[in-house]
Order: sequence, then structure tokens, then C-alpha cells
Amino acid sequence: MEPPALFYSLAILNEIDPFIGTAPTSLPAAQGLAATWWWPKAQIGNTHPGATSPLGMVSACAYSGAYPTGYGLYTKNTEGLPEQMFDRPQASGFTHFQQSGTGAIRKYYNYVRVTPMVQPLDTLGQAWPLHDEVAEAGYYAATLDTGVRCEITVGAKVAIHRYTFPEHRSARVVVDLSCGGLAIDHGRTVPLRAHVESIGNGRAQGTVVVEGVPLSVHIEVDTPGWRQMLWHDRRLIEGGTRLDFDRIRQTTLRPFGLLFLGPTRAGQSVEVRIGFSLRGPEQARENLYRECGDGPPGFDPVREHTKTQWRDHVDRIEVQGGSPARRQVFGTALYHSLIKPCFADDESPFWPTSGPFAFDVCTMWDIYKTQLPLLEAIVPDRAVDLLESLIRVCEEEGNFPIGYRMARGADRFFRQASALVHTALADVHALGLGDLDWNWALVHMEADLRRMYGEDFYEQGVVHPISHTLDLAYAYHCTAGVARALNDGQLAADLAKRSLLWSNAFDPATGLLWDSSFYEGGKWNYSFRLLHDMAGRIAMAGGDDAFVAMLDAFFGYGAPPVVQPGRQPDPVEMAVGYSLNRFEGLNNEPDMEAPWSYHYAGRPDRTAEIVHAALTWQFGTGPGGLPGNDDSGGLSSWYVWASLGLFPIAGQNLFLVNAPAFEHAKIHIRDREFVIETSGHRETPISSDGLERVPPPQYVQSARLNGKPLDVAHLRASDIHAGGTLHLKLGPEPSEWGRKIRPPSLSDSSATGTRT
Repeated sequence: MEPPALFYSLAILNEIDPFIGTAPTSLPAAQGLAATWWWPKAQIGNTHPGATSPLGMVSACAYSGAYPTGYGLYTKNTEGLPEQMFDRPQASGFTHFQQSGTGAIRKYYNYVRVTPMVQPLDTLGQAWPLHDEVAEAGYYAATLDTGVRCEITVGAKVAIHRYTFPEHRSARVVVDLSCGGLAIDHGRTVPLRAHVESIGNGRAQGTVVVEGVPLSVHIEVDTPGWRQMLWHDRRLIEGGTRLDFDRIRQTTLRPFGLLFLGPTRAGQSVEVRIGFSLRGPEQARENLYRECGDGPPGFDPVREHTKTQWRDHVDRIEVQGGSPARRQVFGTALYHSLIKPCFADDESPFWPTSGPFAFDVCTMWDIYKTQLPLLEAIVPDRAVDLLESLIRVCEEEGNFPIGYRMARGADRFFRQASALVHTALADVHALGLGDLDWNWALVHMEADLRRMYGEDFYEQGVVHPISHTLDLAYAYHCTAGVARALNDGQLAADLAKRSLLWSNAFDPATGLLWDSSFYEGGKWNYSFRLLHDMAGRIAMAGGDDAFVAMLDAFFGYGAPPVVQPGRQPDPVEMAVGYSLNRFEGLNNEPDMEAPWSYHYAGRPDRTAEIVHAALTWQFGTGPGGLPGNDDSGGLSSWYVWASLGLFPIAGQNLFLVNAPAFEHAKIHIRDREFVIETSGHRETPISSDGLERVPPPQYVQSARLNGKPLDVAHLRASDIHAGGTLHLKLGPEPSEWGRKIRPPSLSDSSATGTRT
């Protein structure tokens, strides 16, 4: 078969829409199976359209103070549709460091607000309507109601602002170093200490300590002849060149910063270049000059370089086919998958040595199943850097983090889950990526198993919240695999024995988890996680037929459509929804892997139906195109894998195979290519194409890997990373493919493939 000649990688870069996910979910009413799913969590993507670079340290966007990124209109919300906080898009300036797609995380950044003004300084903080917003990968622009056109681009550690003013005798650019957080209750960030210095010739520098982190800046403004001054409490400080605050409290904070002011001609542009560092102003200056040079202002070169970086990253997955709407959603999902975590090499404020420092791991619970395997495939060096950074965090703070921000606090999200870093470490080791000190990594993996909830699990073999029993048993399994590969047989045997304690989490009488407390969702949502012993788990449920029947009820087969929660849903409405014990779509993390449970019961056709329904009805174009929080790319990376017809089983060197949404796809993995090609593929629309009826799914009829028959519905991750061609023959009816031999499972000797 001749490979298709045309791919859409360049078109996908151009079709990326950073506005997707910035507004409440507004997808067409779902039909068919998807109409039976119930979404309890916030129905908004919580993304922002600001300028970002791939996995870079800095982002920049218009600042309204809204939840949770500082951009937009909406209030804090954890269920249903959010309320509006403002009645129009607006901004009081442009801030740096934003979250991407997260929910209630209690750390919102938005540091260093830059505001172009033609008003007096005492109006600083006033918000003006935004017009003519434009966003693309690495670039954001809007016009303030004051007539100033505002453009921002970023590099890895820098931000460049360009403001085009109307004619004015006293225009100004105001930098507020005290700004941080959100305009919601308990959302404000208060600096602890600060130092600001005006060093003349359009240059300034300073450090603000926020939540224990010394954030330093070096600022340069191309305004020959303009004055530059410090200000405090919205009053200019004549002749002052330094501001020092040794102790700031909530009750004593008054805004402070610096400004540049002078006359402008109509259409005159002023550029503001900012270098950032967590290790002092001098390193911030070096970062600025490294990315921008020490010559004339560099907006356009930085914008072009960042665009090139984005092209390089999104080109690592190419697809052919699909409607324009499907390609735009896919391209944007790939883009959102590559914004976080943030890498700040040689910038850790917590240890003095060089090397990777990663933050905005928000949280492992969101990203370990889908996003980290994506990074391992298309940016493997960064995946290794992330793990090296997390090992160092474990050394310094005593725990592998569940969530990690630009601040200390590795255990902040310990209620969410336990020991998830172990899965990524196991995958990276199995794939032979990087040059981590694996003996040292194993020391931390083994020790971390007995921290937090792990202590009770070690002593009792079960722990509540019951989902942590599954987490810890799985982490023991992953750690045992690394120990075995390092020839520590005794440790591997001890760890493997405790990995069998997953069964203590389930009630044999129901085949579901025991009643417990759960971090979002309920026992049905957590009962269909993909374990290392799915054969044993299915046997506990009563065998294949009983397990499939449970799954069918969970996914709503034969059930009537449901009504989604609206704005401010009342407790009774939510309780009725929870009582459905229904799949929560892609609105909640615990359900992300559940559709692939059918593979282990010999029903990949059911997986095809559910994934097809999700790709059709739960994602669309436009600001309301996501079904829930994007969670730092966790949701978007699910979409990328599902569209490719693959799903990673984190920690097991394993991928499950399904019918892809595109006719042809190619993943560039280091110097190799893994191609997914199809025959019999039929293009299907998505909801944004204006569906009038539910398009039927397609099913895999047969498969070949590198020309040889593949009778199983799974692959080793190492096979994908080695490169090759997977050919899938598709058809309109379920087939026998993938039904007889199941994916590998600890207690199933009939399964083939990589033993777990």
C-alpha cells in the first residue's frame, strides 16, 4: 500500500486555537451513548489564550483577575457551569506565569503586571474592555479601550511586550511588582519581601519573594528620552532609585513598582523586555540577553523563534484526513499538551546545583496516565529532565510530589493520590531513556512507598481513601520491575508480594471497591482503573460476562439521556446525578482510562464505541470546546492518544490499540517514526461540524505490525518507540480481532506481550 503523500502538520500549527477551553462548555447536545454520561465537575476548560513557549518557564496574558488563570470572565467553580465575574472581556494589564486548565489549586501566580497607560498613576488597577483579541502559539494581542494596541510574545525565560500608543503627551508603561494571584476571595498573593532598583537608561531590576520563591526580573524599555521612576502606593518617588521591603504583610502591603513615561506619536510602539530568574537579577539579565541579545529590542525575532519552537514540537505528530474542525481540535489538544510542566533549567531556588528544575506539575494525578507518556514519546529528553527534577525534589523535601508548584510543598495534594511518580519512572526505565542514576532512583522509589498513606498500607495492606490502596499496590508493582531490572531480586520479590494487595481494595460480593471516601467521583468511577492484574480483577467481578455487564451499566448502554448540571446546581440535583453511578465522560480524571477496561474482557469493540462517542461529542471548536478542566494538558493528551487509536498504560510498557480517528498518522520518536495507517477508513464528523445524526463508529477488523499479523489489541511501548508501521483494517461492524488473547496481566498466563 502506498503511504499518503500529504500530511497536515504545518496546517495544524496554523489552526491551533488557544481560545479553545477559555469559556464554559458550549458543545451541541450529545446524542446516542454520549448523551447518557453525566458531568459533575466544572464545565469549563480553564485554559487561557496567552503567549507560551513549549514547556517553557514563562507565559503572559491579559489579566482580569478571573478564576483560575487570571484571564477571562468567570468566578471560582468546582461543579456545573461557572458564574460570570465580569460582563465583558477586560484587563488591568498583562501578567506573567499562568496555570493551564487547572481547577482549585490555590496558587495562581500572575506576577509582574505590566500596564500601558494614558491615565494618571492613581487609576492603576482599573480594568479596561478588551477588543480585537488575537492568539496563536507564542503570541497574544488585544486592544485596550484606551486605544493602546498590546502585543506579547515569550521565550523560555523571557517575555517581550510591544505597546502601540495613540498620540499623547504623557504615555506611560507601569510595572507593578506587587501584583499576584486573583481577584477572588483568598486568591491574592502577598509578597513577603522585595527589592526594586532603577538603574537608568531604560533598565531596572528587582526581586520579589512570593510564597517562598525569590522571583527576579531584569527589565529593559526602549524609550529614549522617557523618564523612569519608582512608585509606591500609587505615588511617584521623585529621585529615588531603590525600594526595599524587608517584611510585608497582608495588612501592610501597598502596591509598588516602577514606571517609564514620556510623549508618544500616534502609532508609536514601545517594547518592554523582561528576563526572569529564580536565582537573582543578574541571572535574569543573562537569560534576557541569551534569548534576545543585548542589542535593539527583539519582539519579532523572539516571536519567530518561539513559533519555530512550536512548529518543531507539534510537527512531531502528523496526521492526514479529518474535517477542519477535527484537525483544529487535534492541533489545539497537542498544543495544550505541551504547555506544562514548566522547565526552568539551572533555576531551582531550593538547591544550588545546575540541572533541570520543573514546576507546575499540576498534578501527577492529572497527567501521569496520558501526558507523561506523550512527553516520553515526542520530547523524551524533557520527560527524563522532569523525573530528574522530581527525584531531586524527593531528596530535598522527603517526598515524591503529587503536585508541585513554583514553591515548596511536595505533599500539598497527598489526598488526591499516592506514589504516582513511580509509574513514569518505570516507563522511562523500560524504554531506556536518558541516563538517570537508577540505583539512586530506586532508593527513593522504595523509600517513598512508606510515606503518607504508604505507612498504613505497609502495616495493614489496605488504606482509606481506598483508591490509595490501588495507587500503592500499583507503585509497588512498578518499583518491583525496576528492582528486578537492576538485579535486586530480593527487593523485587518483596515489592511484588505487596503489589498483590490490590485485591484488598475490592468487595468480592459486588466486584466494586469498598465504600470509602473518594477525591472526586465515587467507587464506580474508581472501580474500572487499569491495574497490573486485570485478569484477577475481572475474575473477582465474576468473569468476563459479569465484568462487561458492569461496564455496560457504567457507560450507559440502554440508558436514557441525562441532563447535565447547570449554573449553581443544588445538592439534590448533584446527589441524583451521582446516584446514576455513571461514566463522567472526560469531565473527571478517574474515568480517563475506563473505556479501555473492555480490552481486558475481550471486547475492544465496546472501547471503540465509547472512544468514538467521546471524540465526536465531548470536544469541539470555539472557547467552549472542552467538557471540563484541561488540567495542565491531561485531558488534551487523552484526546491526542485517542485520536491516534492508542492508549498508554502508564507503568507497564504497554499501549492498547483502537480504531484511530485519522486515516494516517505518524509519530516522530527521536530519530525514528511510528506510522499508523489504515485501510477502509471512513471520515466521520465531530459535533462542531454540525451533526444531524450520530455517526457510527468503526472497528478494527485486523492488524499488522511491520508487515506481520497482529492478533492482539495491544503493543509494547518499546515497540512504538523503536519505530515501525501499524496497519489497521477498519470496518463498520465488530469483529473477532483482539477478543481471544488479552493484554498482559499478572495472573493470566494466556496473555501475550510484555509480561507485567
